Amino acid sequence: MGDVVVGVDGSDGAGRALEWASELARLKGDRLVVVTAWHIPTSAYGSPGFAPMVSPSLEQQAREAAEAVVADAVGAAREKGVLDVDGRVAQGNAAEILVHAAEGADILVVGSRGHGGFAGLVLGSVSEQVMHHAHVPTLVVRPPA
Repeated sequence: MGDVVVGVDGSDGAGRALEWASELARLKGDRLVVVTAWHIPTSAYGSPGFAPMVSPSLEQQAREAAEAVVADAVGAAREKGVLDVDGRVAQGNAAEILVHAAEGADILVVGSRGHGGFAGLVLGSVSEQVMHHAHVPTLVVRPPA
């Protein structure tokens, strides 16, 4: 039994990745690890010499929103018949968090933002970074044609 790690962020692409990962984990009897990351961009903290614009409540709201995304994804995976589901929320860069969470896993699954046409050939920045840095097989789920 291994781990299937999936990155979620509440987007349609992440939803498709969750569907793939859930089915894979269910069929293999693997644990599904649902991961999301949150962060406040450094620009929100203001410039040197200026008071920060980020309040503790904004950070709490960001963390709580990420926790809600994971809770929804864990619930959806259980509804699909996945018996062993673990949800994780971390603060930081999404690609780094996913690569770290996937260490030792059987596979990492992420969504791709598809735009159609030429732009559709370009992967989202997180999925591209994950493909280049993950040390496990990585599946990028593209949108339907």
